[in-house]
Amino acid sequence: MPLSANNIKRELIHKRKVECYGYRRDDNLWDIEGHLVDTKTYDFSNMDRGAVKAGEPVHEMWLRITVDDDLVIQNTEASTEYGPFKICPGAVPNFSKIKNVKIGSGFHTAINKLVGGSLGCTHLRELLGPMATTAFQTIIPIRSKRANGNAAKNHSLVGSCHAYARGSEVVKRLWPELETRDSETPTPRAEN
Repeated sequence: MPLSANNIKRELIHKRKVECYGYRRDDNLWDIEGHLVDTKTYDFSNMDRGAVKAGEPVHEMWLRITVDDDLVIQNTEASTEYGPFKICPGAVPNFSKIKNVKIGSGFHTAINKLVGGSLGCTHLRELLGPMATTAFQTIIPIRSKRANGNAAKNHSLVGSCHAYARGSEVVKRLWPELETRDSETPTPRAEN
């Protein structure tokens, strides 16, 4: 079991399911799709929808970003299938504003500036986090393979997590030229 055993009786109330998919396109671009569904384990009343039954989506959203090899968003498409209010789908067109944003350092700041708060939808915006990671997982290995597997030229992962910390055993193996000497302190990566 990945988490410790919980000996306290508990009741499932809410379930969020997030799925992300990465596709290579024939036109040398990439589609990254995200799907979010929130459900409750009980029926409840909603002012716009009436009765929402247990297991019926409270939220169900789709988001597609089309990106290039450099992880720059070329196009977007969003859809709100279910939301708690009739007005919720009105935020969908604003997600076209994230076109030309690059996935990388500063990504979350840029997204919040363009579709944060009342400019967007909390759930679609949150979906962009796992979609950004999916874009990396989809594109970077293929891009590296295209460059004859020469991962040594791509240092973009250094500093991105514990395993890729400058001076870690992983970085020492992959990029020995970047090894941190004992007297050096690795610089923490800034959060986006």
